[in-house]
Amino acid sequence: MSLAKQLEQYTIDHPGEVLLVTLPDNEIMIFKGFSSSLTSPTAPDPDIPVLPEGAEIIKIDRLQSPYNPVNPVYLQANLTLEEMKQLL
Repeated sequence: MSLAKQLEQYTIDHPGEVLLVTLPDNEIMIFKGFSSSLTSPTAPDPDIPVLPEGAEIIKIDRLQSPYNPVNPVYLQANLTLEEMKQLL
């Protein structure tokens, strides 16, 4: 299973969480099994992965759902990919 699908599955299994994935040139929010780019267009087809295979992940933040951009509630911030993989 691709990393994108694993992260999407994580949010299905943990519906009270939102993942914010930071890449060098993009930020991706993953919630309830769906990914959306916050900084570039997202394909309308949810089966097209937003997180490219082999992408360089700078950090992953776990946030409480529902996500409030004005007052986000961080459960864990600045996770490395390896730290996140332990939760998958």
